[in-house]
Amino acid sequence: MWSNSSSSFFLLSGFPGLEAAHHWVSMPFFIIYISVLLGNGTLLLLIKEDHNLHEPVYYFLAMLAATDLGLTLTTMLTVLGVLWLNRREIGNTACFSQAYLIHSLSLVESGVLLAMAYDRFIAIHYPLRYTSILTSTLVVKIGLGVLMRGFASVVPPILPLYFFPYCHSHVLSHAFCLVFYVTVIELSLIHSFGKEIPHIVHLIMSYVYFLFPPLMNPIIYSVKTKQIQSAILHLFTTHRVEP
Repeated sequence: MWSNSSSSFFLLSGFPGLEAAHHWVSMPFFIIYISVLLGNGTLLLLIKEDHNLHEPVYYFLAMLAATDLGLTLTTMLTVLGVLWLNRREIGNTACFSQAYLIHSLSLVESGVLLAMAYDRFIAIHYPLRYTSILTSTLVVKIGLGVLMRGFASVVPPILPLYFFPYCHSHVLSHAFCLVFYVTVIELSLIHSFGKEIPHIVHLIMSYVYFLFPPLMNPIIYSVKTKQIQSAILHLFTTHRVEP
């Protein structure tokens, strides 16, 4: 048994058995990482610059983009550190803090999606009262409520981790510290009914949740929303370098 002190640390294994191919494995991760940064960063820029997008639904979409950026930055820097630099050691405090941020941002994301669904409900059922119901004050309150829910509700289960003593191996079979509730269900099914499935499949599934939504959200909303398509055209046709 080893105590949880400032000198204690975990070892991130990355992809066990594929250490020699870590640089190749890192390529799709890096491409997705850059795509997430560009996609969500562009979405935030569009909403900031285009006054036609200064509406509640786009404010919530901006929150979603910012949350996806935070989630990706929180995880991918550690992942790429393992894959590129073989930097496997992570202190207890850093590990638990990363777990806290990942879970908190996941809850924030679910809250933002709920807020976006509420916005569409009001727009469809009460179109004439939309602006009077979803006022700026209410949007701010919803946003603050979503943030408080996400960052406060994770404190009770995460805080004790800083003080527990730990025994056995301190090697984590991931390149980051957390497990998402969606992938937990899938991994439980695999452990129960698919014990012959290679361990690498378990690891890949754990990366799907935090990479796929941040990558796809800007694409989905850009394709489905004409206002954002117009804003993209406006951004690239009007922002030119003056002679």
